[in-house]
Amino acid sequence: MRRNNRQIDVTWTVKYITEFIGTALLVILGNGAVANVELKGTKGYKSGWGIITLGYGFGVMLPALMFGNVSGNHINPAFTLGLAISDLFPWKQVLPYILAQMLGAIFGQLIIVATHAPYYRQTESSDGILGTFSTISAVDDGTDASKKASLINGFLNEFAGSFVLFFGALALTKNYFGGEIVQQLNTMGTDVTSSTFKFSQVGLTVGANVNSGLAIAHLGLGFLVMALVASLGGPTGPALNPARDLGPRLLHHFLPESVLGKSKGNSKWWYSWVPVIAPILAGIAGVALFKYLYMK
Repeated sequence: MRRNNRQIDVTWTVKYITEFIGTALLVILGNGAVANVELKGTKGYKSGWGIITLGYGFGVMLPALMFGNVSGNHINPAFTLGLAISDLFPWKQVLPYILAQMLGAIFGQLIIVATHAPYYRQTESSDGILGTFSTISAVDDGTDASKKASLINGFLNEFAGSFVLFFGALALTKNYFGGEIVQQLNTMGTDVTSSTFKFSQVGLTVGANVNSGLAIAHLGLGFLVMALVASLGGPTGPALNPARDLGPRLLHHFLPESVLGKSKGNSKWWYSWVPVIAPILAGIAGVALFKYLYMK
């Protein structure tokens, strides 16, 4: 295994495992924060939206710092698809990445269910229980009219939030301080990914700029997610990630009341396509726009 300025050179199998782990961590920290707030009897019960904001922010930030230079830390099928459609990620790796992300999300949710089992059975709100798994528009009150409004509101919310997330993620990790140095070196014919390349060849400050700049970019990504959850999270959750929503929703569907309690409720499949399709479309648009503007 060797490390270059951008990614560790590992096998694709290791990258799949890393995507699994990263997505599981996202769900554990994010949905775990929701469970702590929504489930009756926990010490964080009704502690507020700020806890959820922190959970999802750190749920993205920490895997990015851990694995950003291993697998790219996609941990999101919409991002993987958006990169592939813009020719920034190999198509043959799309399905394995998405499968790893889905399984990681389900595994992470299983951890939440196991650690919060007594509190699921105490909770009387079916929406509160579902909210620890997946998203739903706050407009929904069970009527047909509210369902239609929920779909419209949810789609707009998920698309807008996801677009900002993906465009912002690329801006942070591609336009970071020091990134322009790498581009200049590549233009000059210097292969910075070569195992024989050393930053000392072009000055020690280059390596410092690149490494610190990319680390700060990953920190910024976490704060971006915190800001999105704080600003756009109220109406739907939000998901901003098909794996983070669909994987846990499948688990919610199959887990019995003996595990989730008599107030489990239904999985609201009528809404489930929104946090899948909207982020995917936003990912395609956000990545394409960034490539057009900054990667010519």
